[in-house]
Amino acid sequence: MNPWICALLVLTAGGIGGVVNALLSDNGFILPRRINEILCPGFLTNILIGALAAFASWSSYGSGAGVELARNANAGLERAQISLTFSALAGAFFVGVAGARWITNEADKKLLKESVKVAGEKDLPREHCEEIVKKSPRRVLEAVELA
Repeated sequence: MNPWICALLVLTAGGIGGVVNALLSDNGFILPRRINEILCPGFLTNILIGALAAFASWSSYGSGAGVELARNANAGLERAQISLTFSALAGAFFVGVAGARWITNEADKKLLKESVKVAGEKDLPREHCEEIVKKSPRRVLEAVELA
C-alpha cells in the first residue's frame, strides 16, 4: 500500500479521535478562543492534535516506522511494502482521543486556576458555590466573574 495513503488514513483516524474528545468534553464544538489570556483549544484544535498525535505514534512505533520515504530506486533497492491493519487504525483513533484529551485538560486546568484566583477576591454565597462546581471549567470562570 502507498505510505501516503496509510498516513492519510492514520491522520483521519486520529482526527476522528479528536472529534470524539470534543464530544466527551463539556466544552462541545466551540471554536478556539482566548479567555482571560488562556487559550481554549476548541474542537478544531482537538482534531489537529488528535491527527498529529496519531501520526506521530504510528510513524514512530507502528508499521510506518519502517518505511523509508527517500530510498533511491536507482540503487537497486526497492521500498519495503507497507501494510495497515485495523488494529493500527484503532490505535490511531485512541491516540487521537488521548492527545486531544491532554490538550483539553491542560486548558481546563488553567481555567480552573484562574477561577480560583477570581473567586478568592469575591464573597460568594454557599449556594452559589455548590451550583458553580457542577459546571465545566470554562463555565466556572464565567460564573465566578459574573458573581
